[in-house]
Amino acid sequence: MRGVAGVYCALVHYPVVDRQGEEVTTSVTNLDVHDIARSARTYGLQGYFVVSPIEAQHPVVHRIVDHWCSGAGRARFPERGEAIALVQVCLSIDDAIAAIEAREGEPPRLVVTSAKAGPGRSSYAKEAQRLRVESRPTLLLFGTGHGLSDRVLRRADAFLEPIIGPTDFNHLSVRAAVAITLDRLLAARTSDKDAI
Repeated sequence: MRGVAGVYCALVHYPVVDRQGEEVTTSVTNLDVHDIARSARTYGLQGYFVVSPIEAQHPVVHRIVDHWCSGAGRARFPERGEAIALVQVCLSIDDAIAAIEAREGEPPRLVVTSAKAGPGRSSYAKEAQRLRVESRPTLLLFGTGHGLSDRVLRRADAFLEPIIGPTDFNHLSVRAAVAITLDRLLAARTSDKDAI
C-alpha cells in the first residue's frame, strides 16, 4: 500500500489540556507505551514517538524498550520486541518532526485527532485515500489527558473527525482511540464479494 511506509504516530503528553481546558503535562504510562507500539506494528507504522518534556519520565520508556528488545521479555515474547522497537521517546513534537525529516528527507504532514466535533474535520475515508497516494511522510498526533492543546491543533495539515459510537458516551482510552484510528486509516479491506 503506497504511503504506509511513511506513516508515524506520536502520543503527546505535552501540550495537552485538562478537564478545565488548561494546558498541562500528563504522565507516561506503561500500558500506553506497550499497547500503542503493538498497534503501530500491526498497521505498518515506521515509528511511534512518546512525547514528554519531563526528562525524569524518559527512563520509564527506556526500561520498557530495553525489557522487550534486549532483556528477559525478548526471550519470552520476541514478537513484542519487534513492536516495542518502534518506540522513541522525545521532548517535543518538534523533536519528533525533526527525527522524521532526518529519516524521510522532508517534514511530515501533521494529522491531529480529537474527541470533539467541529468544523473542518476530515473523514477517515478521505484521509485513508490520501495516505495511499501521499508521497510526503505523515505524523498522526494523539493527545493524552483531555486532548491536544489548541496550539497543536492549529498546526495541523488535517484534522480527523471524532470517533463516534452508537451511544452518547465518548470517552475512549487513548490506546483504544489509536487502534481504531489506525484500523480506519490503514487496514487492508476485503471487497464485498470476498466477505463471509
